[in-house]
Amino acid sequence: MMLFVPTPAQRRPTVKDVAKQAGVAPMTVSYAFNHPARVAEATRTRVLEAAARLGYRPDSTARALRSGRAKQLGVVVGEHLSYLFDNPQAAQFLAGITDVCVSEDLGVVLIPTRGDASDVDRVLAAAVDGYVLWTTVADDPVLAAVASSGRPAAIQGGPAHPGLVCIGPDDRAAAAAVAAATPLAEATPVIISFPLDRRRASGVLRGHDLPPDLMDPQAVPFPVTGARLAGYRDALTEAGQDWGDVRIAVVERNQRELGENAAAALLETLEGSGPVVVLAMSDELALGARSTVGRTQREVTLTGWDGSREATTSGVWSVAASLREQGRACARAALSGELDRHQVPWTVVAPDGRPVTDR
Repeated sequence: MMLFVPTPAQRRPTVKDVAKQAGVAPMTVSYAFNHPARVAEATRTRVLEAAARLGYRPDSTARALRSGRAKQLGVVVGEHLSYLFDNPQAAQFLAGITDVCVSEDLGVVLIPTRGDASDVDRVLAAAVDGYVLWTTVADDPVLAAVASSGRPAAIQGGPAHPGLVCIGPDDRAAAAAVAAATPLAEATPVIISFPLDRRRASGVLRGHDLPPDLMDPQAVPFPVTGARLAGYRDALTEAGQDWGDVRIAVVERNQRELGENAAAALLETLEGSGPVVVLAMSDELALGARSTVGRTQREVTLTGWDGSREATTSGVWSVAASLREQGRACARAALSGELDRHQVPWTVVAPDGRPVTDR
């Protein structure tokens, strides 16, 4: 058997090497990096200069084990990671998290989940001090795993779960309010909906195809989808519309081109040429639908969600509930360990940018 012994050029410098080079004790080197207030400034400068000459870098893993802190916050995302950067509102949410991490001198670890058996191990193996979870399904095993990990965690939009702080607006009330702001009684309503469950099946349904209790996580595992559908149903029923006959296009993901395709599919199913109200669950979907609407002779009113400037300047009614603020609130909750639910304020915004309803 051949034994490999690294040469001095290959061997990684240690604390002892730095101590010898600086003429101090190894403990002083440790203090210089981990507890600088305990070391005289001149001594620390000498240690850092010696470390720089030797190319020494502290072992962050060992430091985390000693201190019990990784100084990192984990962000758990059940979407392709590029979604956090491609989608304007998801990017705002991530920006809110990083706002807090920068102020607290923390790093951010992005942890993707795929809906398979490896999710729990991947999430729990991350060297983080707490978790922020992007909204997921009620039966996601990651929820229970994170809640029992001993690390504080917050989730945006739900589902609510014991041990996790839930951060988000009252989606049902906001959905009802934005729908009620449109001429529902005089138009044909259609809905462009987020996925109903983790299978992300797409297609055109009718209200009677959906479960009666849209807020039941067993019936609609994505709580944001269920709550917004329930809010739309409240407003439509109040306006005298037959919920069972309302057409609903379910899309796989929150992408503009899918909103365009969904609007085309919905408009094809409608008879006559009367006015239409398109209730879309995001500004991205509404802006996609607007491309289709521009090719029709119908009078169409569009609603979205997120209160983006692009949407409101494009004639879309929207719900403003700052995702950047939600990101900040999630990060603060994940660092503090406080378990009180945080209700996010929301506002219905008219196409001219005027706030209409505040909660």
